[in-house]
Amino acid sequence: MTATPRLRLPVAVVMSRRTVSRSGWSVASWQAVGVVAGEKVPGAETRGSTVYQGDAEEHFLWGGLHLELYRDATEAYWGNLVGQQPALYVICTEAEDGTMVPESVTADANEASAGVEGNDRVFSVPIPPEVYPLIERFVVEHHRPQEKHKRKRAEWSADDPR
Repeated sequence: MTATPRLRLPVAVVMSRRTVSRSGWSVASWQAVGVVAGEKVPGAETRGSTVYQGDAEEHFLWGGLHLELYRDATEAYWGNLVGQQPALYVICTEAEDGTMVPESVTADANEASAGVEGNDRVFSVPIPPEVYPLIERFVVEHHRPQEKHKRKRAEWSADDPR
């Protein structure tokens, strides 16, 4: 978005890579595990540092990201908050080595859809409990509902010669 964000919250993303093996081949399967908010996240200044390593799964922490909220997207945020599963959307690009690199985090489902249309991978994660009230307060303070205008139908029966 070109507008100036009205709220900018530092976040880090935890990504999971599992190796799926079948019939002699294996492939990496990526998933966003969650979003951690705040400036004091340990290792949040790093990008792609390993925070967990198991037999078939690794978790990576990607810091240096921000959740930015804009006044012109408050309706989308509100729809997200009152939906069945409020989520943050992690928009990722695939690096040459196959690594999913988080590029941005948003609470706007429309922005996430645009990421999918632009060939990015988008993962949804639950909104962290400390972030939900910040988004809610932002919407309450800045949302200005647009008045719905119904089209007025032209009186076509007056021109009917019958």
